[in-house]
Amino acid sequence: MTKIRRALISVSDKSGIVEFAKGLHTLKIEIVSTGGTAKLLKENGIPVIEVSDYAGFPEMLDGRVKTLHPRIHAALLAVRDDPEHMEQLKKHDIPLIDLVVVNLYPFENTIKKRASLEEAIENIDIGGPAMLRSAAKNYKYIAVIADPDKYNEVLEELKGNDCKLSDETKAKLALDVFKLTSYYDSVITNYLSEVYHKDPFPEFLNLTYKKIKNLRYGENPHQRGALYKEPVIREPSIIDAVQLHGKELSFNNILDGDGALELLKEFEETTAVIVKHTTPCGVASAAKLIDAYNNALATDPEAAFGGIVALNREVTKEVAEEISKLFLEVVIAPDYNKEALEILQQKKNLRVLSLRQIVLHKIPGREIRGVGGGLLVQDRDIELYGKDIEVVTERKPTDNERDSMIFAWKVCKHVKSNGIVVASGNRTIGIGAGQMKRIDSANIAMSRVKEKYKELALASEAFFPFRDSIDSAAKGGITAVIQPGGSIRDDEVIQAANEENIAMIFTKMRHLRH
Repeated sequence: MTKIRRALISVSDKSGIVEFAKGLHTLKIEIVSTGGTAKLLKENGIPVIEVSDYAGFPEMLDGRVKTLHPRIHAALLAVRDDPEHMEQLKKHDIPLIDLVVVNLYPFENTIKKRASLEEAIENIDIGGPAMLRSAAKNYKYIAVIADPDKYNEVLEELKGNDCKLSDETKAKLALDVFKLTSYYDSVITNYLSEVYHKDPFPEFLNLTYKKIKNLRYGENPHQRGALYKEPVIREPSIIDAVQLHGKELSFNNILDGDGALELLKEFEETTAVIVKHTTPCGVASAAKLIDAYNNALATDPEAAFGGIVALNREVTKEVAEEISKLFLEVVIAPDYNKEALEILQQKKNLRVLSLRQIVLHKIPGREIRGVGGGLLVQDRDIELYGKDIEVVTERKPTDNERDSMIFAWKVCKHVKSNGIVVASGNRTIGIGAGQMKRIDSANIAMSRVKEKYKELALASEAFFPFRDSIDSAAKGGITAVIQPGGSIRDDEVIQAANEENIAMIFTKMRHLRH
């Protein structure tokens, strides 16, 4: 184990660095430092050698060049048990560096605050990653710290081990460095790709995510799981929700919560969404949130058991009292008044989440799904209709029917294929999802219709391959159908609708959801 006698410190994030440097000084470890870091340490009474004095070359180009020097990197890369390396250092009078403490310019935070391209470029660190990589490559002889959270751990080991760190500690610290520099470069690459190329499907796909936490388990207890976050999230996300109460979120809670939020973002009106296994089991809009919730629940109260509720208005006492009557896993809303929160907190295991802004999602992006040995990448499905949406039947829909059709279509976009949604006004009446035959999904959705409605709309996320679903819909009281069209049997399907006096709209855009 190498005894640490000299440390080089150059940090952008200065949290904890003064205390750490004081600890090094107490251990009689000499400190070499740069610019603002050196100034801070001196102001706190810590002796420091300026890096320009160590290297024999001044900082220049507004600080862009300060550690990019052979004296620095020779001291970091020299193999200590190689006589030729040691002879070369001696010949050029280069003192060894045993510990490197560096963190990087805040590029990620800079782009998060939507800074200009010029400011983003200035926050691309060059010297920092170079020093980190040099030290990490030579970890057998040099310790390198890139994470301020490691300061105390390292200092304690130095104190208890005659200023030495174990080989295991140095290896772990080096691995942390390579993880960091890889992540850092990926953030830069992805940002510049967006600025210059705007190609959602580049030749090399750099996926850049930071772990938020390990989860208790994955989709099932025998699977491990973890939650990762994109560097920059530009719209409301389940990941950014604040948990106010309840058990820790599970893998499945997060999946279902994401599905509920994505559907909720389709609506500006006061809306309630209930989701189970990533598929809606009830959705409704109304002037009052209590009515929206009750109407959404009425679609299928049994299916809602153990589900997730997402609301786009503040939860009041009245709404909380209704929610508390049902066993639910998660409630998501922008906010809760004091009485509502107190009521929901009486449910010990209910996860109560606050997400301040739940808005229509219209931000383009990409979706990524894993397959054995690779990934599938596609654009986000943020559109609703094709450009030439049209009525294809002899009878045009009434205004009320059209409203019901549009509502059903918005919901159906988020239903697992084959998906069918039956709606009246601004509420779902029945939902059929995930069946291998579309007629089966249609029959499941229509089985929920327990009364007669003046207008009853049916939405299908993909075309009808046969007329059987239309014939069944007519028997179930459906008066209007909305679907993409595009089947080789479209004429047959339109004929069936005309025979039953059903108004039909072709959206010219499908929304398959596997």
